[in-house]
Amino acid sequence: MSPPKPATLDALRQRITDLNDQLTPRVRDAARYALEHPNDMALSAVALVAERSGIAASAFIRMAQALGFAGYSELQRLFIEPLQRAAPPSYRERIRHYGGELAIDDPSDPTEVLRAFSQANIVSLEHLRDDAAKLSLDRAITLIQKARMVYVLGLRRSYAVAAYLAYAFNRVGRPAVQITGLGGAIGEQASVAGPRDLLIAVSFPPYAADTLAVCEQVHAAGAKRLAITDSVLSPVARDAELVLQVNDAELLGFRSLTSAMSLAQALAVGYAFRERRRRGEPAAMTLEDIDC
Repeated sequence: MSPPKPATLDALRQRITDLNDQLTPRVRDAARYALEHPNDMALSAVALVAERSGIAASAFIRMAQALGFAGYSELQRLFIEPLQRAAPPSYRERIRHYGGELAIDDPSDPTEVLRAFSQANIVSLEHLRDDAAKLSLDRAITLIQKARMVYVLGLRRSYAVAAYLAYAFNRVGRPAVQITGLGGAIGEQASVAGPRDLLIAVSFPPYAADTLAVCEQVHAAGAKRLAITDSVLSPVARDAELVLQVNDAELLGFRSLTSAMSLAQALAVGYAFRERRRRGEPAAMTLEDIDC
């Protein structure tokens, strides 16, 4: 007997994750687009979604049926409810953020862009806060604790998050090495990771090819991977022991790092307190002596 069709977006995400390996590549692309563009799914006919995504309309229809829906229209209803109170798009540029968009009257005005980004980041952070219980943070910290060595990788816009993670972990006593790829030696830097080690891979669209290559390299070497990315269908998430999903605001390809940095801070501070508790230090301990 087939399982019941998902009744919420969270259930839909879980169903896609469960069926990921059973989906064809094009249907998997359609599912990834659906999760990354909920507004398009809610407000657009399948033909328009196909045009915007570059994915055939038939792939979206097959995706809906594979997930237990009669067709695209029935699937679309799941995406409509969260946006019912959203204002219709009416301006030239919009900032995308987790769960919606924010219109900008004049994108040439940096003050207006700053205000819009700030508001969009507030919304993104509110969603991160509300979804915090769904993130397997305890399990992530356990992976970090048990690793012989932690390697951190993030390129392009993700570089800053990776650099902060490596810095913060070393500040709280967790040895960590950032894989930077300087000098074109990214493969050589990653080659030291082995079965007792953990790679924290940070990547968001467009996913850096070198990041994906290192993920495959360390997986073949037996190292575990903690993926910090935008979707459970991200290529960085494939074969990972754990995926922490986070989304930030975006305008014309420029993505903020507010939510990703908040998650990085939570991992570093969470590790520090877990370790102090494990060593039997007082419950009222603080981290005031650590500048992270």
